[in-house]
Amino acid sequence: MPRKSPRSRRRRTPEPGLPGKRRPRATPGRSHTRKRVPSAPVAHAPRGARSAPGSAPRLQARRRPAAPPRAKLRRAPRAGAEPARVAALLGILERLYPDAATPLLHADALQLLVATILSAQCTDARVNLVTPALFERFPDAAALAAADRTELEELIRSTGFYRNKAKAIQNCCTDLVAKHGGEVPRSMEELTSLPGVGRKTANVVLGSVFGIPGIVVDTHVQRLAQRLGLTKEQDPVKIERALQPQMPPAKWSAFSLWLIFHGRRVCVARKPRCSICPLLPHCPRLGVASSQ
Repeated sequence: MPRKSPRSRRRRTPEPGLPGKRRPRATPGRSHTRKRVPSAPVAHAPRGARSAPGSAPRLQARRRPAAPPRAKLRRAPRAGAEPARVAALLGILERLYPDAATPLLHADALQLLVATILSAQCTDARVNLVTPALFERFPDAAALAAADRTELEELIRSTGFYRNKAKAIQNCCTDLVAKHGGEVPRSMEELTSLPGVGRKTANVVLGSVFGIPGIVVDTHVQRLAQRLGLTKEQDPVKIERALQPQMPPAKWSAFSLWLIFHGRRVCVARKPRCSICPLLPHCPRLGVASSQ
């Protein structure tokens, strides 16, 4: 056959398309170009490493950095060991503070009731400096109820929040005169019905004056009860009810004073002195981040 000439082997130009048969234009704002997906990095074998004949080279997977070790959480003691542990704690605290008594100076139930109201957000030492002059000027509930508010505030000014405390003392003494003949009642219900008197103040008066046991839950008792693993409650009333079945009722008032003294001297709030604490063998130290 005769060979084709070079001109005949050239590609023919495409014929122009018919009207209306053109390709649709791209939508404005959209790109029809495919996005390149970055491929996963391939780990190559180190130089000098030889693979087995006839086998594909092995890929080395990248190792993730090891996670830092987690700090061990202190757990509360098991329930089965609680009675023996609580008995050991009570024995140590009783030996440490054998003569524990309320540090607020008082001659009767009324003076202790007023001193406890004044001790809110104030040290016991400061209250003891204020109460002698206060009770000399106003010796009973009737005198306190009828006292001039400005004079009363000046006498207790150094205890802080003196306006609120003066109002609470006068309202409390007014109810004592009107409902109880000026005498301090001997029941939790009657005491807590007085203005400015809560369960903490009532337990202080009942335990120290009338010998009726009760657990006084202040900031020290709350902190130590949680660190010792005796309760997880946050509310003072719930803490009181959680601690009561763990010890004899005769120990309730003394136990509160033991924890208060220990919280002030050894198991302080920020950095407890765990190195010198006799309770350390029986204490899980819950919530303690640093100690000394």
